[in-house]
Amino acid sequence: MRAEIGEEIVALLPRLRRMALALCRSVDEADELVQVACEKALGASDQFVAGTRVDSWLFRILRNAWLDGLRRRRTRGTEVEIDDTLGLADTRNPYEGEERLYLAQVWAHVQALPPDQREVLVLVCVEELSYREAAEILDVPVGTVMSRLARARRKIADATGASAAEKGALQ
Repeated sequence: MRAEIGEEIVALLPRLRRMALALCRSVDEADELVQVACEKALGASDQFVAGTRVDSWLFRILRNAWLDGLRRRRTRGTEVEIDDTLGLADTRNPYEGEERLYLAQVWAHVQALPPDQREVLVLVCVEELSYREAAEILDVPVGTVMSRLARARRKIADATGASAAEKGALQ
């Protein structure tokens, strides 16, 4: 079972890193968070329930490790630097010119969202998890996921100057 989990973890590394970047907003911290989550997952591989989604299980481990880190930093009082996160773009199909600039602007607006809205947006819109799966990972009701996502989408649409038709498509 541990070998199978290891293979799944390797396949999910890009998605875990994207989620970690969204949570940490720092490339170095995100990489460290992914490493911690992978170590925890391998150590707890016997706790994985066969037939369930490995990605949801790993996202929950990753998020819990991030929350643990936040609690530790609060007691230490250190501040987190916000690094350039353009590395989130898919390198197999890099954005060019104006599109790349627009992506950077949108990502800056995503980073400015409150953490609860940012993590829901990434889980549902980037990682393509269902509302129910995101709710399980975040340990909140599905309705909370829906309202946080709606607020996040609205804020980004307002910040990017989306047209009325584009805003209507978000609802």
